[in-house]
Amino acid sequence: MSDVAWKTFSERVTWDGRFHATCEPAAPPAAAALASINDRNANVLVAVAALMDRRVDIGEDDNALSQEVARLDAKLNVLMEIVNRLLLPQSALPPRISLRFNGLGAVLPWEGLPPVGQPVLLKLHFDVVRALPLELPGIRQAGPLDGKGFVAFEGLSEPVRDEIERLVFRQHRRQVAEARAHAAQG
Repeated sequence: MSDVAWKTFSERVTWDGRFHATCEPAAPPAAAALASINDRNANVLVAVAALMDRRVDIGEDDNALSQEVARLDAKLNVLMEIVNRLLLPQSALPPRISLRFNGLGAVLPWEGLPPVGQPVLLKLHFDVVRALPLELPGIRQAGPLDGKGFVAFEGLSEPVRDEIERLVFRQHRRQVAEARAHAAQG
């Protein structure tokens, strides 16, 4: 099963970045706890998507409206930063690690990971909502042989998996667009 999970994961688009994250041994959650985790994850994903995709397409003749939206956006940015600092100061966050993930699993450094076959809980903090981590239960499995480990997510609801996949795809599209813009400037 481990090879199948790794192969399926590696054939999909992933978000590759540096995130504040922890991956610790954890007993597989009971059904009620898993339902609660899925509900919280759905809310976190909605918040992350909304805060990352705040640009609004406004026609050029709506200049006053466009300026007002920009002011509201700036105010929201400040408010979110205040809330993030109050709820979870930078010093209380876990360290940043290089991580690659999608709706099926995550690849992260071996050091500190539990042994293969161990149930784990990966907590992934996004910069836009630091105080609300995604909580991703899974099983530590064999993965790449490059000093990284693989966690196959288990128990995530289909809507949560789909929302993670949409978020990953939007981030991938954003990175491709930025790379093209950078190439066009250079």
